[in-house]
Amino acid sequence: MSESNGTAKATPGSTSRPSDSPKAAVPKPSAAPKPAPAPKPGGPTAHPKPHAVKPAPGPAAQQHPHPVVVPTVSDPSAWGRVDDDGTAWVKTAEGERIVGSWQAGDAAEGLAHFGRRFDDLATEVALLEARLAAGADARKTKAAAVTIAESLPTAAVIGDVEGLAQRLQAIAEHSEEAAAHAKEEKEKARHEHTERKEALCAEAEKIATESTQWKAAGDRLREILDEWKSIRGVDRKVDDALWKRYSKAREAFNRRRGAHFAELDRERAAAKSRKEELCVRAEELSDSTDWVGTAGVFRDLLAEWKAAGRAPREADEALWRRFKSAQDVFFAARNAAVSERDAEFEQNAAAKEELLHAYAHIDPSTGLDAARAALRELQDKWDAIGKVPRERIQELEGKLRTIEKRVRDAADAQWRRTDPEAMARAAQFRERVAQFEEQAAKATAAGNKRDAEKALEQAKQWREWAEAAEGAVSNR
Repeated sequence: MSESNGTAKATPGSTSRPSDSPKAAVPKPSAAPKPAPAPKPGGPTAHPKPHAVKPAPGPAAQQHPHPVVVPTVSDPSAWGRVDDDGTAWVKTAEGERIVGSWQAGDAAEGLAHFGRRFDDLATEVALLEARLAAGADARKTKAAAVTIAESLPTAAVIGDVEGLAQRLQAIAEHSEEAAAHAKEEKEKARHEHTERKEALCAEAEKIATESTQWKAAGDRLREILDEWKSIRGVDRKVDDALWKRYSKAREAFNRRRGAHFAELDRERAAAKSRKEELCVRAEELSDSTDWVGTAGVFRDLLAEWKAAGRAPREADEALWRRFKSAQDVFFAARNAAVSERDAEFEQNAAAKEELLHAYAHIDPSTGLDAARAALRELQDKWDAIGKVPRERIQELEGKLRTIEKRVRDAADAQWRRTDPEAMARAAQFRERVAQFEEQAAKATAAGNKRDAEKALEQAKQWREWAEAAEGAVSNR
């Protein structure tokens, strides 16, 4: 292909390729139809409507007043022609201009060729519109649009060049708005990222001064670091200052945690020493036969063991086995002695059951003195037998208390029936009755009816008390 004065020519028999399109790497629209037979030059032909695509959401799309237009394959016959001699023309606002010369085939093929070159250029413009709508670098998008716009007056294409120029102008205009908006969004993002790092710093500083959950706090500081690395776009000086705050907080936490575990090591060493002493004391007591007293001492030693704290793990486990071994020796011996004692107590319980059965005949109603003597005999034999199992004490003692109560109630009843104090008190009440009756008689004889009635009323009261006292004695 040769070029002369901006006019492209194709030699006969050769295959012409759009190698001089503004960007060869731009993909051609898929499924492009083959051009129809060439219409009459300059004849009116319906122009296919462009396909409107809404822009993808983004900062630039919010500012763009029109949807991004992605044209379909254009009909070049509506915008130009190729003469029989191969001269290619395109219609513009100023009139037709020559865009090249076609010598590689008939006029229809030439028209299709220059139409495809326009479609390639339109595709580039559509891509720029899409980049602007997607919020890509507005400055680069504008520069590319200006470059294409400058090439349009001499572009070897047939199509809606004026419409393409208007779209490129819109891209250039809205690129400035998109750049301003992008800058605003960048500042907003920088502010948000700065605030987030400040919040992470504050959290790290709080952990450094307050937290005692060492593992969880350490894990959280590592999570903060991971998140920190993912936050970008903060001003360098501000970022450096915030990083120093975080690093200082992390170092403070590490120092405090190190001091804690150092103190813990000292406490564990002290606990180990204390538990070794307790082991020695437990081993000294392991052969004691003072079951009650030594069991109490072992309880005290166990309380001291728990209060001593934890020794290093391996030492703590070994010392506990040693302490428990001494404790087990004592309690095994005590349990054996208790088992022997329990057997003896069971025999005592059986003996007391037999004793209760033998003295079940005690009946105070047949003779109180005999009943008292039999009860004393029962009590002496009961005490001589000795202790019984704890779970049998209440049962057996209850049966003995029943016999004792029977004798005691009979003795109390006999005493109440012969109570001299009660009899004397009843006699005194009768004397008071006689005194008030005598006063009433004298008052009546003197004609003092009021005093007589008063004396009789008092005599009646004392008579009731006398009868009650006498009744209490007779009912015993």
